[in-house]
This record gives sequence, structure tokens and C-alpha cells, in this order.
Amino acid sequence: MQHPRNILLGAQARTGVLPVCDHYSGAPARMRRSLLLQAELIEEIGACVFDVTLDCEDGAPAGGEVEQAHTIRELLNALPTTRGGGVRAALPRVGARVHAVGHSSFASDIAVIVGGAAAALSYLMVPKVESLDDVEQALSAIDAAAGHTKVPLHVLIESPAAVQQVFAIAAHPRVQSLSFGLMDFVSAHSGAIPGSAMGLRNEQDQYTLDQFHHPLVRRAKLEIASACHAYGKVPSHCVVTELRDAAAVERAARYAATALGFTRMWSIHPDQIRPILRGFAPLTSEVDVAARILQAASQADWAPIAVDGTLHDRASYRYFWQVLERAHRTGQAIPAELQHYFV
Repeated sequence: MQHPRNILLGAQARTGVLPVCDHYSGAPARMRRSLLLQAELIEEIGACVFDVTLDCEDGAPAGGEVEQAHTIRELLNALPTTRGGGVRAALPRVGARVHAVGHSSFASDIAVIVGGAAAALSYLMVPKVESLDDVEQALSAIDAAAGHTKVPLHVLIESPAAVQQVFAIAAHPRVQSLSFGLMDFVSAHSGAIPGSAMGLRNEQDQYTLDQFHHPLVRRAKLEIASACHAYGKVPSHCVVTELRDAAAVERAARYAATALGFTRMWSIHPDQIRPILRGFAPLTSEVDVAARILQAASQADWAPIAVDGTLHDRASYRYFWQVLERAHRTGQAIPAELQHYFV
């Protein structure tokens, strides 16, 4: 029997799916704690629900860039390479952010991390990508260091010029995900965008132009999300700087997912991970409806059906299947009759 993912999505089943949370850490102790937390959640949930990105760019102290790269390589090479016991076991997913292609530390980052731990990398994040030429330069260095390993490339869009090139960047076959660099994007406007656009207004505030309501920032986010969906890539939403305000983080995550089309979001503090998972998770009622429709569709061999007086066919089946996949990626319970598809 074919899997619903293959029946409904076809070639799309192989693209556009990553954990909904991308957690960044840079200090050695914090990187180790992040990896431990990831392992704990894998054990708890049975799936890897957030990625860990080990950070060279902002994580390294000035003058300590080489040492930081070596630390990241050691942590990558210490990761488990086979599943543990039990059906709930899953492998960790860990990437690294290197310096920008024009930075003096880019070449050494690639030599140490990719050259020494390519097989352990789930992806490599390259910041401050401005054009397709930056993508090609980065991949040339990465592939030369990685040998036969093809490391997926994530890129960070941080300027108005990069936003103008975002469709060409997203179209590149090696690019897996695009992230939005909020604070650099605001700073790149030389004061023309207010500092409030780097923050998040409270629910009662209807006037402050925050990161969801300033027109230029919102436009940049929509361009990134649209480009990613056009080419089957993953749009990753930017940081929320309100580190420990769980309600604000969850609210931002839900808005990014439902209003702007993002399917992934950055975390910069461990306390943000679970709120992001909750924000991207479908409601229990949505999961129950999706399961009921897909169960009926399966029994009808995926032919059109009516449920509660409403027509459904493969177009709506695809949507409801993606609801279940999102539930799984956020650690939500899958109804018993469909759990076997997610083992």
C-alpha cells in the first residue's frame, strides 16, 4: 500500500519539510546544553522537533573565530550516527552558521567545520547572502571541503538588496531554506525604519510599527515566504527578542505561520523552543477533522468524497495531510487510526 505522502504530494514529498524550530547557540556551554535539550525532546516526543544551529558568526568572541570553529567540529563529530533502541528513537539534526562569504573567517570556517565534519552536518547556514553569486561562491568552497557529501545550504536574507534577489536565490537547487535577518535588515535602512520594527508590540497596542506591522519589514517577510513556496523551499521566520515572554513568542510564531506563510522560526533562547512549537502546531480540532477526512478518503481509494455535506478531493486531501505532518513535526498527538504512517 502506498503512503499517503507519496500519493498526495508526489515529488513535493521530498521538499519543503524541516523541523519548525531552528535554535541558535554560540557559547560552548550553551551549545552543549542545546544538544542535550534536543536529545531530551527526541526521547520525550519520539521525533526531532527542533534543529540546533551551532553559531560561528555571532557566537565566536572577537579573535576566537578559529577556536569556535574547532569546538563546533568536535561537537558535530560527537553526535550519534545511528538510532538508539525503541520505535521512538530519532537522530539529532545539527547545523552550523559560518561567517559570510566576504568575511576573513569564511574560508577557515569551511575548512574546519565542513572539511572536518561534513557527514555530521544537517545543513550549513550562510549569512548576509546578497545574490545568486554569493550562493555559488559559498557552494564552491563548501563542496571542495565536503568531498562526496552534499551539505544542504540555508541562507540568511538581511538587506533590501537581498530581498530584491530572493526569488533567484530560492530557485537554486541546493538552497533548502531561507531565513530573514530582522535586525540587520532594519539597520540596513540607515534609520529610515524605526527601532520599534525590531520588536513585538503587545496585544492591546494597535499603533506601534513593530516587526509584523511596519510595511517594509512585512513586505520583506512576504517576499521571502512567497519565493520559498514558489520553489519548494522552507521559509524561516526571524527572531523574537523578547527572550522569556513565552506568550509573546507563541503569539509571534502563530502569526508568522498563519498570516505570513512561514513554516519554521528561529529560537535564540531555550525558553522559546516550546512556545514556537505550540505556535506552529495545528489546533487539536484541526487535527481531528484532518484525520476523519483522510481516513474516509483512504477507504475511497482517494476518489472524491463528501464529508458533512462538503466535497473533498485530492486538492483538499493534500492540505489535510499537511496538517497531520505539521502536527507530527510539532510533537502533537496523531489520532490512533493514522499513527502507523508516522512511525
